[in-house]
Amino acid sequence: MKKEPIYVAFATQKGGAGKTTLTVLVASYLHYVKGYNVAVIDCDFPQHSIVEMRERDLKVAMEDDYYKGMAYEQFTRLDKKAYPIIDSNAAEALADADYLIPQGDFDFIFFDLPGTVNNPGVLSTLMNVDYIIAPIAADRVVMESTLNYLIALREQVEAIGKTHIKEIRLLWNLVDGREKSELYEVYEAVIKELDFKTLKTFIPDSKRFRKEQNIGHKALFRSTMFPADKSLVKGSNLDALVDELLELFDVNSHEQG
Repeated sequence: MKKEPIYVAFATQKGGAGKTTLTVLVASYLHYVKGYNVAVIDCDFPQHSIVEMRERDLKVAMEDDYYKGMAYEQFTRLDKKAYPIIDSNAAEALADADYLIPQGDFDFIFFDLPGTVNNPGVLSTLMNVDYIIAPIAADRVVMESTLNYLIALREQVEAIGKTHIKEIRLLWNLVDGREKSELYEVYEAVIKELDFKTLKTFIPDSKRFRKEQNIGHKALFRSTMFPADKSLVKGSNLDALVDELLELFDVNSHEQG
């Protein structure tokens, strides 16, 4: 039975909402911890943050014996390489995914897209992904921007009438404190009124999300070559998020004869 890769996009038009970091964290956790085969199509022209992150990760791993040893141990134990990251753009993203699929037995392909649905390439790609996860924060500007983005997308879907989208979910990101405050209940009422759904898991605001490979060899969190360090995963809700996403994606149903 041949698997059909599940297409996922963390999508929002608000810069700094965390979609690129979340893409890397979830992709790395699925690939290196959960045993799935993952690929990332970086279409976020011109910055291509994930492609640049991989280049930084590789450079440090090749020049630093500590990370070189870590990489060797990991790839030997898992018997798999780092997941591919493709330098692309919104117009060519789906064609690049089609080209990539025969080269590996992929379970998931993540798309990191520019933040506008007015771009025909972005709209076309979003219409062809299975799941859209939109990071949001309890900030009026972020909320309005993200909800307007999703409403515009939904209107386009209804106008065109043909889409692969199975689910759109909002994800509370950068939550200040260990628990969501009453303010979140107000926003969640608005989200429900607009007929959108949020994931149960929320991601707290934490400096750990900026921890990358470094000369001090401190525990790393954000990396394209390694999963987030176990000590930093605790309290980050990353593990709970991945488990909830796997439940949402219903991986087994994507197998086909």
